[in-house]
Amino acid sequence: MLRECFNDFIGHLRLERGLSPRTAKAYGSDMEFFIRYLESLHIDEWEDVRRDDISDFLEADKDNGMEPTTLARRLVSIKVFFRYLVEEQIIKNDITDIMEGSRNRLLLPGFLTEAEVDRLIAAYTGNDLLTIRNRAIIEVLYASGLRASEITQLRLEKVDFNESYLRIIGKRDKERVVPFGREASACMAAYLREVRPKLDKTGKALEFFLSRTGKALTRERIWMIVTEAARIAGIDKEIYPHMLRHSFATHLLKNGADLRVIQEMLGHANISTTQIYTHTDSSRFANAHHQFHPRA
Repeated sequence: MLRECFNDFIGHLRLERGLSPRTAKAYGSDMEFFIRYLESLHIDEWEDVRRDDISDFLEADKDNGMEPTTLARRLVSIKVFFRYLVEEQIIKNDITDIMEGSRNRLLLPGFLTEAEVDRLIAAYTGNDLLTIRNRAIIEVLYASGLRASEITQLRLEKVDFNESYLRIIGKRDKERVVPFGREASACMAAYLREVRPKLDKTGKALEFFLSRTGKALTRERIWMIVTEAARIAGIDKEIYPHMLRHSFATHLLKNGADLRVIQEMLGHANISTTQIYTHTDSSRFANAHHQFHPRA
């Protein structure tokens, strides 16, 4: 189980968070040492790892003369990994949440401004089949905060245009209902009407979004669609599918949505995972203080 989750994590870093191969390799290297340490303790489930195990691992590295900067980086790698485990509902609680270490920009999710999202969506203009499909995919990623893996698995019968919601089967087969708005609805309807019948030549495909050959899309293809849109739009950021999920949550929170509601829509088992978005827009706190504090 340790190794299985680790391999999925590396794929997540590259395909959904869009980290460079070098950065993903650094995370992987740190986690490889930690996994070996856990295996030496005969721990084979992440749920069985305790905070003391992490502290002892880092203490042993310190005793072996490891530089403080390297120790801090290893703690960051472990914290990012455990946050991933909670988000994917592999474990219930993040045991690293109160462990202090050097701050790292990768701990906070990257997100797009609303103007950048508009540019990203507008990158796919035209009436050819794949352009219509790709625009609909980006609209849905942002409208509903789906993971790349979830949009590849979205089933045709799980899209309700009358009520404007999707039924998503997440980790551990847990179903959640997520709404989508008018823009996403229009793009999905256009795709369903003009494109999907031509891709699904057998009429038997179950997935909503299909590849050129009528098969289910892969996470790799979703990543390519998003990065291509960023290139066309001329957005000077390293953009990846998960950034649209982060933008979805950040923009909802910024505009007044309740954190618990966002938690439900994202499918987070623990509110602590969702609370990371409260750190991405510090202006919210300044504005709230200025508006409501009697001596602001």
